[in-house]
Amino acid sequence: MECINQVSISGNVTRDPELRTGNVLKFSVAVNDRRKVDGEWKEVPNFIDCVMFGARAEALSNMIHKGTRVSIGGKLRYSSWEKDGQKRSKVEVAVDQLDFLSKGQQEESDDFGW
Repeated sequence: MECINQVSISGNVTRDPELRTGNVLKFSVAVNDRRKVDGEWKEVPNFIDCVMFGARAEALSNMIHKGTRVSIGGKLRYSSWEKDGQKRSKVEVAVDQLDFLSKGQQEESDDFGW
């Protein structure tokens, strides 16, 4: 059985992205999820950490801002480390594709070919 690691989400960027040394771009995307809370269905936000590498990361760093609506595709990436004697870990999306979405648009993109 073959395992596939592929993620596709769309939502709003939650903060201005951070371009780090070596063309590493980090940002977060808010994605809503419907859950039953106290007997009522409510929209609950999930905040997804994203990372992009290479020349595309540098080029997009000036185009993405807090509130930008995007659709991204990529792979889940797990990392763990130790800080102040405590083990920590996280799962983030390593972005392979990013499309800009117009306000109110969910699936159709402006497709900049990234």
